[in-house]
Amino acid sequence: MTIRFDLSPDVEARLTAKARAQGLPLERVAEQLLRDALTDHIPNAEKMSVDDFHRMLGAIARGSETVQDLPTGSFSRASFYEDPLDGGNTIPRR
Repeated sequence: MTIRFDLSPDVEARLTAKARAQGLPLERVAEQLLRDALTDHIPNAEKMSVDDFHRMLGAIARGSETVQDLPTGSFSRASFYEDPLDGGNTIPRR
């Protein structure tokens, strides 16, 4: 199917820049953007390319260098659950 429409100069410039940055034809980038807009925003792991996966991980990690490290003891079972498996050091449930 062929669809023709006019783009504003700003949208055209951004689309062209995106295509150049990815080294892909303009039409392919436009098609992928339209496809992404019409699908759920949760990526399908079966269809995700390695490059897409790395981009997703980068987006998740962006800014994480400023997150404070927590001591390992913060992640003990007792810190998450109140049950007898932590050695009986919890307050009994009522």
